[in-house]
Amino acid sequence: MEKPKVKALALFSGGLDSSLAIKLIQEQGIDVEAVTFLTPFYSARAGGFSLERAAQQLGVRLTVMRLGLDYLRIIRKPKHGYGRHMNPCIDCRIYMLKKAKQYARRIGAAFVITGEVLDERPMSQHWKALKIVEEESSLKGRLLRPLSAKLLPPTEPEKAGIVDRSRLLDIRGRSRRRQLALAKAYGVTEYQSPSGGCLLTSKEFAAKLRDLLDHKKRVSTADLELLKIGRHFRFGKNKIIVGRNKEENETLLKLKGRNDYFFEAVGTGSPVTLLHGPKTRQAIEKAAQLTAYYSDQKTGEVQVQYGRTKPEKTITVERPNPQQIERLRIK
Repeated sequence: MEKPKVKALALFSGGLDSSLAIKLIQEQGIDVEAVTFLTPFYSARAGGFSLERAAQQLGVRLTVMRLGLDYLRIIRKPKHGYGRHMNPCIDCRIYMLKKAKQYARRIGAAFVITGEVLDERPMSQHWKALKIVEEESSLKGRLLRPLSAKLLPPTEPEKAGIVDRSRLLDIRGRSRRRQLALAKAYGVTEYQSPSGGCLLTSKEFAAKLRDLLDHKKRVSTADLELLKIGRHFRFGKNKIIVGRNKEENETLLKLKGRNDYFFEAVGTGSPVTLLHGPKTRQAIEKAAQLTAYYSDQKTGEVQVQYGRTKPEKTITVERPNPQQIERLRIK
């Protein structure tokens, strides 16, 4: 007897595990559609990776949804805490699966699949965490993890015979040996590296985000984009960002707030520096010193121009020493 045509929705990160989960369900004759939720902290395009190419290789329709500033509520105070840095993995998973549940209902998908592997990630993929995620996302019985399904309780699709449990897997732990062998067998070559994707797992980025949230209640999209570029410094109520190259200098000017000052050294190769916060004499001097330090002039006094809309004022500063710079660096 032929199985009724069923659709599943895959939570697709672009990583190898989610790609293999899709292949395992597809080979059972089930139509799979994929959804990716992009947070403001997503960086998976690094290294030439493409979500669209990955989905095309799998033969799935992909919907990409960008999460807005409301996502910051999870980051500020996650119910289930952080990982090593600012990554609230359990709360993030629950949030995305709630969104996935809504989308699954809209497209008529009977259940949701993910690439989660039991005990692969110490914070979010142990047995207790998987159970919490399933229950708090209101997907109990309808959340299938094909790579570890045989180690977990049967889901509704398995009980109903829609999915053949015997053809699912029992992968456990951090070794990726079996996944890599499966990728070779399936011909899956386009996937994001395990260390890529979420900036919240980066120590440097997490420090900058924590500093931003500690000093600013109303955060803008531009604030979050600025975290991804430049060197970041804190001087009391002031945030100072110094560009590292021409591309970053141009981006800093594009993202500059209406009340921000920008700085450039005169007569030498110079970064663009942004000054957020009160424009006190001391803050202007610090921003100018940071600009001087990262300019091409390595000794003596440096002339620095600055202003809100154009560099209409000039200040001369001594180039600071490395110790002075490090005291200001956000880390």
